Amino acid sequence: DTVFTNIGSSTYTLKVYNRSDKNISIPSLRLKDGTASKYRLMVDGMAGQVFENVEILAKDSMYIFVSVTAEVADANPTDFLYTDKILFGDETNPNHQKVELVTLIQDAYFIYPGRVQNPDETYTYDELNLGVDGDGNPISIRGRFLEETHPANGNELHWNNTKPYVVYGYAAVPSNKTLVVDAGARIHFHAESGLIVANNASIQVNGSPSTTEALENEVIFEGDRLEPDFSEVPGQWGTIWFSQGSTNNQIKNLTVKNATVGFLVTGNDGTSTPTLDLENTQFYNCSNVGILARTGNIVGNNVVINNCGQASFAGSFGGSYEFIHSTFANYWSSSNQTVILLDDYDGSSIYALNKADFKNCIIYGSANLSINLKKEGTTFNYSFDHCLIKFADYSNQFTNNPLYNFSNSSLFNNCLIARNSTNNNPDFKDARNNELIIGEDSAAKGTADFNFSSGTFDILNNSRTNPSDIGAYNWTTFD
Repeated sequence: DTVFTNIGSSTYTLKVYNRSDKNISIPSLRLKDGTASKYRLMVDGMAGQVFENVEILAKDSMYIFVSVTAEVADANPTDFLYTDKILFGDETNPNHQKVELVTLIQDAYFIYPGRVQNPDETYTYDELNLGVDGDGNPISIRGRFLEETHPANGNELHWNNTKPYVVYGYAAVPSNKTLVVDAGARIHFHAESGLIVANNASIQVNGSPSTTEALENEVIFEGDRLEPDFSEVPGQWGTIWFSQGSTNNQIKNLTVKNATVGFLVTGNDGTSTPTLDLENTQFYNCSNVGILARTGNIVGNNVVINNCGQASFAGSFGGSYEFIHSTFANYWSSSNQTVILLDDYDGSSIYALNKADFKNCIIYGSANLSINLKKEGTTFNYSFDHCLIKFADYSNQFTNNPLYNFSNSSLFNNCLIARNSTNNNPDFKDARNNELIIGEDSAAKGTADFNFSSGTFDILNNSRTNPSDIGAYNWTTFD
């Protein structure tokens, strides 16, 4: 396992068998370091570190549950490994057996709300005020504002790559401040935690292209469960929330994994310039939506989204959006999800869809229909230019719907429409495992509009040449 300093691990299971025809008694079952060990055992329902005369019936077995809470100071200073052994019998007995225990301890910056103990031994935690609900009742969430001179973490408005950050509750960027995130930073969010960018606040994620599989220059936002079994589990934490009035948010080379909603964008800063500018940004395994924008103002280049429970991108309540050379996929394991959702809510002018332009984009998934357009008002502006779109309307229910008139070049200019699973296939390497690079047989190969490609690089920092490929990746030959 890998754990953060002084944070408890998951509980691991060890099963011990007696394969003989006779009952046996293990005279000693213990951790080598005994009661000084940072590991904890539970043997046959009893907790401890040293056990004597443990019986196992013939042809039977028992469970041992193992967990650990250790500090980085407890680990070997050269490799940060904390180790111990479970010993079955005395080590001097040639028939003794052992199980090695090894845990990597990671030091981290911890960001969490303060708390005050109440007389009844409960706690009152710091909270962030989010306004009022429809009945005038205050809305709050557990969290606190980041500080420039925090006594333990120093300048919390500058996240560096010297060690990971672990966030409990919601951390908030104060108004008129900017959170700067360095290349290579690793940010981990606990359950029901996230980040809020307040009114007039900004975030700048300064990731850069990596040269190794370690993604040494990528910035990664993910959960705080470090076990391999949790590496792709959706919905482990909350969201990155760009609240109404946040401004000048610049995101480069960021991967967001396993959130409920990757980015929640509620409103814009009221200017004509984008509130949120995305470049080489990836979203995977969001239990609800990858990017949920409500009256947002977003531009994106080389954006990749996949495996989201409801939609990969939802431009809801209108707004203004432009994406170039992006790959929107959705291989969530149900048939109810979509890839792109656009709506203008009730059609009021404040919810107008002023622009939703997709250029050289792949929009594809496991469901039949990859775009979902819901128009209520008069201003509903969208266009797909040189895009590959899956739209398998087997029941012909949208044949006469003008929103999906793929012959209308003002809405769908030179688009490739995949009307079944084999026609105009993007040939992803392994879409269900978030490998969305396209292969030599991809319909997206060489079919982009080079006017949108000239002088640009794909998400892997490869130069785009003419003819260029639709989507965030240049095509490649798979191993």
